[in-house]
Amino acid sequence: MSKKNLDQKGRLRNKIISFRMSKEEAELLDRRVLMSGLTKQDFIVNSLLGKEIAVYGNPYVFRSLQDELIRFINLYGTKIDNDADDEMITLALQTA
Repeated sequence: MSKKNLDQKGRLRNKIISFRMSKEEAELLDRRVLMSGLTKQDFIVNSLLGKEIAVYGNPYVFRSLQDELIRFINLYGTKIDNDADDEMITLALQTA
């Protein structure tokens, strides 16, 4: 018999749940997962169970947030000067 796969907390997760999403919904889910720093499975489980999703800053999360900020700037065409960059970095570090 094969070895049982346990998650990081020692739980056996042997139930498979699947569902369909539109392309737009899948892209939004992927963006939210990237910004959370969690695995997609952990993000979905925490979201469905109504648990708080705490985001802990790391280089991967900061890069995802930077990409979202660039997407926002491209969408609305707002240019941000260098002084504002420092303020946003400080704000991002305080909220992490």
